[in-house]
Amino acid sequence: MFRRREPVPFAFIAEADKFRSNVTPPERERPSAGQRAGRALVGLTVVAGLVGALLIGMPALSIDQTSSHIQQSEASQGR
Repeated sequence: MFRRREPVPFAFIAEADKFRSNVTPPERERPSAGQRAGRALVGLTVVAGLVGALLIGMPALSIDQTSSHIQQSEASQGR
């Protein structure tokens, strides 16, 4: 934005740092039972999705030991 051309007194800046408001903010509303249940269901859905993806993906990430034995046995039969 545009900077001011006139100087600002230092006393004004010092007073601005010490300023405290006497207006208290309103109390926060507590979530209703429906909102809490909805948040819990969303959280459980996300966690269940992550666990399900992990369970489905684990076989693809594991090293298959049987395929290496099959390849070795085929190589030994060729001798």
